[in-house]
Amino acid sequence: MSPDETFEGSLSATEAQAAATLQAAAALTRELKRVKAGAAAGQARELRRALEAAETLAAQLAEAARSLRAGYDFDEQAYLGSGEYAKELLATAAAAGVGMFEEDERLLCYPSLVRILSDQAALEIDRKRERRLRPSVVVALLAAAQRRGPRFRAEPFLDSLRTAYELVVARDAKRPDAVVRLIDVWAVLTVLPGQGREYTKQEFARDLYLLDQSGLSTTSRSSRQLRWSASTGTKGAGVLTTVTRGGQQRRYWGIAFSLPPRSAPGQAGGPESAAAGPPTVGG
Repeated sequence: MSPDETFEGSLSATEAQAAATLQAAAALTRELKRVKAGAAAGQARELRRALEAAETLAAQLAEAARSLRAGYDFDEQAYLGSGEYAKELLATAAAAGVGMFEEDERLLCYPSLVRILSDQAALEIDRKRERRLRPSVVVALLAAAQRRGPRFRAEPFLDSLRTAYELVVARDAKRPDAVVRLIDVWAVLTVLPGQGREYTKQEFARDLYLLDQSGLSTTSRSSRQLRWSASTGTKGAGVLTTVTRGGQQRRYWGIAFSLPPRSAPGQAGGPESAAAGPPTVGG
């Protein structure tokens, strides 16, 4: 695709043409000021010259404005809906050194999630409507969000994750410390009607990564310790994918929570209380 066929190229050409039209408007403004000054002072000769010049410049400005309007014939709504806009965003991000991936009709760009709303000629970035669509501008916004970093509270999220995990274990009659799929945990977290749209799998995967990066595995509410599990699930169904701070894809599949320590008189807890090793998520 040539630059003229891209949204960025079309907007750049329109911007340059608008700058030239503004220069024509500035010239007309100068002549109109001369008209005003001539009329105010009664300088009839200068007034007539300025009026003729203003008329000529006004015609030139009108033609420039018509050309400007005709020059922008880009169908942005169709472009957004065709998938080409997403490709252009990905290419723009790559050229700027900003990691971005497409996953399930979302663009993942740590720590942001981007959804294209073609019917509204807008984007949704982290649940906020954004009507600035120029790819270079969008990538700059996402890069600024990366520099600011995410707003994430690891401990409340881990408590919610453990509660949902325990519900899945009970529902499926599994061992209390069994590995369960994260997709099943997400289904419990979004069990109410419409919650799956309110808290998407992509948002869940991003929060899992943020929790993973925090290093938190227990909270003050429970001594049960989080264990990550990749298993063979990273090649099959139920894998959740997000993008890391460094721009790489990260995959998550399963988790478990160790049982609380059991202690006997004069003896520490048994093997079930041993802390899990480092996360074994796929990447």
